[in-house]
Amino acid sequence: MKKVIVSRILMLLAVSLTLVGCGRSGGSNVDSATGWEINAKEGGFQYNTKFKEQETPPGTVFVEGGTFTKGRVQDDVMHDWNNTPNQQHVQSFYMDETEVTNQNYLMYLEWIKQVYPPEDENFRKIYEGVVPDTLVWRNRLGYNEVMTNNYLRHPGYGQYPVVGVSWIQAVEYANWRSDRVQEKSLQQEGYLKQDSQYEATADANFSTDTYINAPTQTFGGNEDILRGGKLKAQTDANGEEINVYASRETGIISPKYRLPTESEWEYAALGLSEIRSYNSYRGRKKYPWDGQYTRSGKRKVKGDQLANFKQGKGDYGGIAGWSDDGADITAQVKSYSANDYGLYDMAGNVAEWVADVYRPIVDDEFNDFNYYRGNVYTKNVLNDDGTVKVVTTGNIVYDTLPNGKVIARDLPGEIAQKPIDEDETYLRTNFDRSDNRNFRDGDRRSSRVYDDFDEESTGGEENSTTNKMYNSPKHRTEVDSTGKMIREWDKSSKRTSLVNDEARVFKGGSWKDREYWLDPAQRRYFPQNMATDYIGFRCALSRVGSKSKSTNKTKN
Repeated sequence: MKKVIVSRILMLLAVSLTLVGCGRSGGSNVDSATGWEINAKEGGFQYNTKFKEQETPPGTVFVEGGTFTKGRVQDDVMHDWNNTPNQQHVQSFYMDETEVTNQNYLMYLEWIKQVYPPEDENFRKIYEGVVPDTLVWRNRLGYNEVMTNNYLRHPGYGQYPVVGVSWIQAVEYANWRSDRVQEKSLQQEGYLKQDSQYEATADANFSTDTYINAPTQTFGGNEDILRGGKLKAQTDANGEEINVYASRETGIISPKYRLPTESEWEYAALGLSEIRSYNSYRGRKKYPWDGQYTRSGKRKVKGDQLANFKQGKGDYGGIAGWSDDGADITAQVKSYSANDYGLYDMAGNVAEWVADVYRPIVDDEFNDFNYYRGNVYTKNVLNDDGTVKVVTTGNIVYDTLPNGKVIARDLPGEIAQKPIDEDETYLRTNFDRSDNRNFRDGDRRSSRVYDDFDEESTGGEENSTTNKMYNSPKHRTEVDSTGKMIREWDKSSKRTSLVNDEARVFKGGSWKDREYWLDPAQRRYFPQNMATDYIGFRCALSRVGSKSKSTNKTKN
C-alpha cells in the first residue's frame, strides 16, 4: 500500500514539474499562468507552442543587429555636411543578398499582366504604372538604344539589377513579393490549394492583409482554394464544421518585404560582423570590404577591382583586359565578392533606394533606435456593417503623380486604406498624427523665419513661401474628365530647395559614379516618383523573436 501511495505521489510530482517546466519554456500546450490547455481539440485559443525561430526568407541573408556610427563619411570633399555622425542601434533583420534583378521584376510584370490584363481598359493604367521607365538610358549625345530596347527584357541582362524603377514602384514590388511569398508558404502548410496563384483573377487573388482581416474574402471567397490542400476542417462547440485559417499566432504569417531603412542599409553595407581592427569598430571603415583601396590586395587577384564604378572621366571600366572591372554599365549580380554579411554589390553597380525621406540632418536627439523618417500611419477602411472594405475592379482609385505617371492607390483584392485619426491618437504620447515625414523638421514652427502661429496672418500654408524651411517647387499634374493630362509648372522665383516630403534617400555608388560615392555613409536624394539608369533597389524584412540566430536549429 505504501509503495502504491509513494508511486502515485512521484507520478503527480513528475507531471507537475513537466507542466511547469514546459509551460515556462513555451514548448507546452498548457498555459503556465492559468493551467488551461492551449490548442484544445474543442476549439478555443490556438497558438504555435512549437515555434523555434523565423526561417530565412527566400533570397535574403540574416543581418544581426547592433550599434554603429551612422553618417561617418571618410572623405567629405564636397562639404555637403548633410550626414553628421551619430550613434545608432539597429535591430536584426534580413536583406536581399543581391539587388532585385530584371528577371525578378519580369515575374512581377507577368503576374500583373495575367491578373490585370492591360488590354482591358479597366486595368491598363495598373500595368503601365508598374513598368520600369526604359527611356532612362537615352542621352542627347550618346547612343544607348540597345539598352533602351533590351536591358529590361533580354535574357542577356536577366541577372543584371533592374533600373528605371522609381521609389514608388520599388515599394509596390516589395508589397507584391510579400503576398506571393506568403501565398506560397500557406500552400506548403496546407492552408491554400497548391498552385492557387494560377487561378488568380482581378477580383479573386491573394492579399496578406485581406487574408488576416477577412480571410473569407481572399480569392473572392473561393472555398475550393481556401479549403484546398491537406488541411482538415475543425468543428465548433455545436459540432458544426468550421474552416481553419492561418493567423499570426500560428507563426506562419511572416513580416513583409519592404525597402530597408537608411540605417539598416548603411549598417548592412559596412559589414561589421567580422571586424577585427580597432579603426573599423570606431567607425572608420571606408568600404563594405576591408582596406582603404578599391583594388584587391590578395595575391591571386591582386589589382582586381572590388566594385563596378566609374574610374575617371570617360573611363567606366578600365583598359580592356586584366585591369578592367568587367563592366561598362551595370554588371551581373554576384560579379564581385560579398561583404561579411554575405551581401553583394553594396558598393557600386547600382545605387539603391532606401525607405527614408531625405533631410540634411538626422534627428538622433529624438530617436537613436531603428531610426527612420517616413512613417505615414494608416488604417483599414470599414464598411457600414463594420467589415473591412476590399477594393474591387469597380472602385479602383488612381493617383496622378507630378511627373504625369498614373498609379493605382490600392489593387483589387487589397484592403482600402485611409489615414489614422483621433481615434488612434487621442491621449497618446508616442505619436499624434498620421503623416510623420516632416516631424520636428520642415514644419512652420521649426522654420528660421517663422514669426506667427496663425497661418491666415501670413497668407496661409499654401500661399506662404518664405516661412517654409523646405520650399520646393510644387508642380501640378491632373487628368480632366476627357482623360487629357493637364500640367502646370511651378515657375515661382521664390523656391529655394528641392527637398520635400517626396524626396527619398538613395545610397551607394553606381556604375555611373566615382569612388567617392562608394562609402556606405554617403547619401543623396531623388524624387520618389522619378527613375534613373543608375538607381536600383533590394528588399529587407524585419526579424521577429531573438536577436541572434539559434546555432542548434536544424531547418533554416
